[in-house]
Amino acid sequence: MSKARGFLQEFQEFAVKGNMIDLAVGVIIGAAFSKIIDSLVKDIIMPIVAFVVGGEVDFTNQFWVLRAPADYAGPETYDALTKAGAVVLSWGSFLTVLINFILLAFVVFCLVKAINAARVRVARQQEVVQAEAPPPADVALLTEIRDLLQRK
Repeated sequence: MSKARGFLQEFQEFAVKGNMIDLAVGVIIGAAFSKIIDSLVKDIIMPIVAFVVGGEVDFTNQFWVLRAPADYAGPETYDALTKAGAVVLSWGSFLTVLINFILLAFVVFCLVKAINAARVRVARQQEVVQAEAPPPADVALLTEIRDLLQRK
């Protein structure tokens, strides 16, 4: 449980703070994965939400009409209302984009975490190789002299 909590805390710090490299990686990966993330939200996440809620859930067409034209008698759809000049607060579209962002940030976070873990592994392997390598001849000679002096 503490590993999961640490993982989530690290994700939160990454998503909130970040640095320029993290931002650049996010932009690049976001551009590359935007269609994948959109499909993930539309084809996987939203059907699960619809199943849990017990009905069809489509956030993309959810909105509040703040001010409708006085003489408007058309359909109550987002496109029709905005074309007629209504002031519409499209909270469903925003929620969909927010879900996409959270998923994208999580994917980038996992990617950066994997890259950092690989870097740590490579650094440890290099340390082991360096530790196993015999010291140069002059260092070995100086070590022998030091050891002899310490014994006297």
